[in-house]
Amino acid sequence: MGLRNGELRKLFEEAFREIGKRRRAPEIEVGFHPFAGLNNYIKIRDKKAYVKLSDILEDAPRSVHRALAYILVAKLFHKKPAEEFTERYRTYTNSPFILRAIERAQRRRGHKRIIGPRGRTRDLEKAFNKLNRTYFNGELKMPQLTWSVRRTRRVLGHTDRVHNTLVISRTLDDPRVPEFFFEYILYHEMLHLKYPPRRIRGRYYYHTPEFQRAEQRFKYFDQAQQWLEKFVTRR
Repeated sequence: MGLRNGELRKLFEEAFREIGKRRRAPEIEVGFHPFAGLNNYIKIRDKKAYVKLSDILEDAPRSVHRALAYILVAKLFHKKPAEEFTERYRTYTNSPFILRAIERAQRRRGHKRIIGPRGRTRDLEKAFNKLNRTYFNGELKMPQLTWSVRRTRRVLGHTDRVHNTLVISRTLDDPRVPEFFFEYILYHEMLHLKYPPRRIRGRYYYHTPEFQRAEQRFKYFDQAQQWLEKFVTRR
């Protein structure tokens, strides 16, 4: 059974007094919310602190809630939280039980806007099939493919395992963007399907050495890297 709101409030009051060097903590309103993931927020408004915690943590031990209180209050004061609190929270939230709970919440509560694979000048399904035959012997199972809702330059693609969706930025659906560069970005995301993130000591590594070696097998890898550097810095 988890902590009551009154107990949680005391933990945050303690963190405010210690980190903020205040004899008296502000009025605090704290509660759990059904976020689509492990999200936790704190903000000050009208001299009152509002804390929203993911309901995934509702049954967490008191020590984890205390660690989270110190982490959130430290960030509020632009200070680095103590390593003991960071490690305690990280260890708990990386446990298999919590990871499964996060995935269930994302599937149940999260949603994605799907534009579809056909763009104005390019078709993601055709490109996926071509790259699948060339580099993966046609063995990759096609996820849901879609162009992004907005044109983005910094994030040109991402793979969402929870919703089994591969998204490519609409910025690349442009005849002025070289075909080899568009294919490189799609190939990079396809590699994420073949090489899932590796969990080592509670942390996830997405671009493993195996992933990087496979990425360099792309025929126009060097040209794509040069174009990428220019592309992301171009206004």
